[in-house]
Amino acid sequence: MKKVISILLMIALTVSFTAVFSAAVSATEQTAEVTETEEKAEAPDNGKNVKAIAAAVVVGIAAAAGAVCMAIAIASSVGAMARQPEASSKINSAMLLGLVFIETAIIYALIVAILIIFVL
Repeated sequence: MKKVISILLMIALTVSFTAVFSAAVSATEQTAEVTETEEKAEAPDNGKNVKAIAAAVVVGIAAAAGAVCMAIAIASSVGAMARQPEASSKINSAMLLGLVFIETAIIYALIVAILIIFVL
């Protein structure tokens, strides 16, 4: 149950940080457009800075939560293999499948970060 809660928490944090920082990016871009049209002066591009910070936060949180989840999964599977050595092949394959799913969530966070940088 703790594994499911930690995975759901990781996904929720990734989505919430993405939403918060994308809103900040859009607000920054709107204020930058207003100042450019009013003053016609060259200002530093704060939108790119906010996008970079948002991408770093999204990937960092997802990677940290994924690392914690992977550590829990590996520790549990090693403990189960120590208790039942005859079932180690089944435990090992289930552990690897779980690690693949956790890593997939981290890769999705990376894709979201890339979308934040290049699309928004």
